[in-house]
Amino acid sequence: MEQRLSLITLGVADIARSRAFYEALGWKASGIGGGEVAFFQAGGMIFSLFGRADLAKDAGLSEEGAGFRGIALAYNTRSRDDVDSVLAEMVAAGATLVKPAAEAPWGGYSGYAADPDGHLWEIAWNPGFPIAEDGSVSLPG
Repeated sequence: MEQRLSLITLGVADIARSRAFYEALGWKASGIGGGEVAFFQAGGMIFSLFGRADLAKDAGLSEEGAGFRGIALAYNTRSRDDVDSVLAEMVAAGATLVKPAAEAPWGGYSGYAADPDGHLWEIAWNPGFPIAEDGSVSLPG
């Protein structure tokens, strides 16, 4: 198996509402999907929104369950100050602030917000993970 992550799909309660949330953050949805799924190009991978019940059914699982899901998506910023700006932008678009940004024990600065379906996003500035002009992040040496 090649070391690659191709697509992240979030199961959501209302695709139109979730699509509007991400579009309010400046993300551009693809024209494909017909309203049953929303796709966004995210650098070299794809981010998608799919109905929670349909995603569970597709995986052959029950859709029951809530609370901490054992995963957080992350968005790294180019500067420390950008963390607070991005968290505020997310809240203005409909996210819930879960944890205000604070100095992190690993030397950066980060906070958490949850999208309208409760999916956690860590917004972080990590001085050890520089961001290239194209938005890509690479592990140091």
